[in-house]
Amino acid sequence: MKSTSYRWIPERKKYFLLNTISKIFPDLPLPSNISYHWNFGSLLGLCLIIQLITGILLAMHYCPEINNSFNTIAHTIRNVSWGHITRNLHANGASIFFLCVYLHISRNIYHNTWKNKTTWTLGITIYLLMIITAFMGYVLPWGQMSFWAATVITNLFSAIPYIGNTIVLWIWGSFSISNATLNRFYSLHYLLPFILTTLIGMHILALQEENHSNPTGTQSEVDSLPFHQYYTTKDSQTIILTTIIIAMIITHIPNIFTDPENFIKANPLITPTHIQPEWYLLFAYAILRSIPNKLGGVLALTSSIAVLYLIILIKQQNIKTNNNRPNFKLTTWTLGIVFIILTWAGSVPAEEPYTNLSLGITAWYFTTFIILLPTHTAKEKTNMYNYTHQKTSVLNV
Repeated sequence: MKSTSYRWIPERKKYFLLNTISKIFPDLPLPSNISYHWNFGSLLGLCLIIQLITGILLAMHYCPEINNSFNTIAHTIRNVSWGHITRNLHANGASIFFLCVYLHISRNIYHNTWKNKTTWTLGITIYLLMIITAFMGYVLPWGQMSFWAATVITNLFSAIPYIGNTIVLWIWGSFSISNATLNRFYSLHYLLPFILTTLIGMHILALQEENHSNPTGTQSEVDSLPFHQYYTTKDSQTIILTTIIIAMIITHIPNIFTDPENFIKANPLITPTHIQPEWYLLFAYAILRSIPNKLGGVLALTSSIAVLYLIILIKQQNIKTNNNRPNFKLTTWTLGIVFIILTWAGSVPAEEPYTNLSLGITAWYFTTFIILLPTHTAKEKTNMYNYTHQKTSVLNV
């Protein structure tokens, strides 16, 4: 009897594990009417896998030393078997990664899915960690734009009163950007993606504990479909399409997202005429430059991410989607246009009339989150109360 029970317990644990995995993925019930806008989650998983694999392969050939780092990138592209494909895939994959993130966040804002507070908070934390990881990776090629972008961004911490200069020196590991800085950035750029993967796992688990949204905003446990085979088939379509697009980019236009200045080795004595980060950070760069005061610019930059956390404080009504909320819909569409304009404003020189335009668009960005979205919600609450009160009065009569 004892031997039989010992054989049965591991077998029960095995089935328990299989059932748990089955509930998370294959048998996960999802609303039957979710559209292709919900496919960005699977596309982000694809991008993460691409970045992890290509990053590990590139780390095998990279030398984090300021006199050799630029040459090791060139060596990887020219002499390593499939090195140019790996490097182009990693560099352009970051842009595709952020594009999917922005579309994923915009979809969640449009359909008001920040009601899942844990999932939303973890998602914004993942986005913030992605920004830090991408910035450190941008410095590693040690080209002109990499070096000067690192110089500008790290110097922003000096605006913090009392401890700013100490923080800058700690980040540099020296009295200027040097080999110690490059070593630190390389180590963190290699480590942070694994922390990012852990947070993404927590993000997925938190999503399973909360109700899944759909375009109509209704929740129905009856009208649902299992994740497999319905949504695995739908996700595979966009995954194949995205893979084709990435393949075309890395084989035909691999340098479309790369600044020409970064093909020149870093030279501390020559400053580029126009310093700018990668396109996916340009909106934040435009917000930073829109404030003439250095500390004010840093506060505006920090606040542009903080408002994404604070959006969960907006109490939602029974209507959970923007499809039936014309004012909310217009505001969210305008917010998307504001983001595009800010991205463009970050790519142009910091001169008139671009600085005034950036300031005006930045003000509208914060107005949307701080004033417009809460106002729409409060107005809808009032209208709903009046409608309910009127309907009750009619029934009483």
